[in-house]
Amino acid sequence: MSESFADPYAHFAAWFAEATKSEPNDPNAMTLATATADGAPSARIVLLKDWSPEGFVFYTNKQSRKGGELNLNPRAALLFFWKSLHRQVRIEGAIEDVSAAEADAYYASRARLSRIGAWASLQSSTLPQRGDLMRRVSEFMAKYPNDIPRPPHWGGYRLRPTQIEFWRDGEFRLHDRTVYTPSAGGWATSKLFP
Repeated sequence: MSESFADPYAHFAAWFAEATKSEPNDPNAMTLATATADGAPSARIVLLKDWSPEGFVFYTNKQSRKGGELNLNPRAALLFFWKSLHRQVRIEGAIEDVSAAEADAYYASRARLSRIGAWASLQSSTLPQRGDLMRRVSEFMAKYPNDIPRPPHWGGYRLRPTQIEFWRDGEFRLHDRTVYTPSAGGWATSKLFP
């Protein structure tokens, strides 16, 4: 049951490749947990858009609830749960902004209506009627008939891990848990009781 990998990124690459083949929808879906400055937690599903030894990247409206919480408390946790594989990956760490160039490149790759939506949605604000959102979509479609610049309030975050745990389901709840933590010159690995 136990696997051996040089570092957590090799481990993640192997598991993510398997999830991409086995998960019916969005293998890159992950729970993002944030907290207010005084520690009140909240969680939601976001999509992983990039990852490397630098960290794990997602994009959002930075004026949203999650953006406000990350601004005041720049630490977060991610959770991937791949039900078809009976596996999960837990990642904790510090949050930083991606560069403007990275955000511009990803924004430009999005579908036109998704780019319009980034302008039209006042994410996490009260929406009196659905028609109000659709009216804003129409307004921004008219304002940007061709090129759609990235909104100044929209961008990406990178979580730089301070701990990554790989959990694999085990028979009779004797699960396999491997934890990686940074150490001098690399990563230390340990096992946890299930």
